[in-house]
Amino acid sequence: MNLFMMCEQARSAAFTPLPPGIFARPLRKEELDTWLAFPYDTAEEARQNRAFMLDYFQEVYQPREAAFFKACTVLCGADDVPLATAFLWRSYGGRLHSLHWLKTLKEHEGRGLGRALLSLLLGGLGDDDYPVYLHTHPECVAAISLYADFGFELIEGSPVGRRSNDLAEGLAYLKREMRADAFKKLVVREAPRDFYEVTGQERSEF
Repeated sequence: MNLFMMCEQARSAAFTPLPPGIFARPLRKEELDTWLAFPYDTAEEARQNRAFMLDYFQEVYQPREAAFFKACTVLCGADDVPLATAFLWRSYGGRLHSLHWLKTLKEHEGRGLGRALLSLLLGGLGDDDYPVYLHTHPECVAAISLYADFGFELIEGSPVGRRSNDLAEGLAYLKREMRADAFKKLVVREAPRDFYEVTGQERSEF
């Protein structure tokens, strides 16, 4: 199932600094294989999905490869090994600003890295950089709760490109799986008309 969210202005009250001993830097070209595997919690999952990730990289990011490696941010500890990653990207020829691939390694979840990274990225935006969109799945319960803290709202409406918008089913899942207080904070809204005009094509760029 697919869910889409939109933020018109980030809530600064949700921002947190980087934890002690953690620093941010751009992804390096020699770390592309690391990034391709990052969304998956096991080496086997990463292996099974490598072709998909590589195709996505080549289709969406490789035409602007220098911009990708400049934008893609990783959080590292003292050993300089990426622990979390995400980036903001101008999709569809720059017409849509979107958050891509926010992920913390499973063994480092619960340390506040995702919140700190999102704070770093959104904290650098100006008014003209909004709205910011993202694509996620109902199973990403903790991430959706985090996004809502920052002011992201669920989008209702049409399919987005070739992906269905499974809001009704997603909300039913979240109501079962999410803490009641967190679920009550979720807001549903209709996206601006030009959102569907921009995303109404076969290629998914966020």
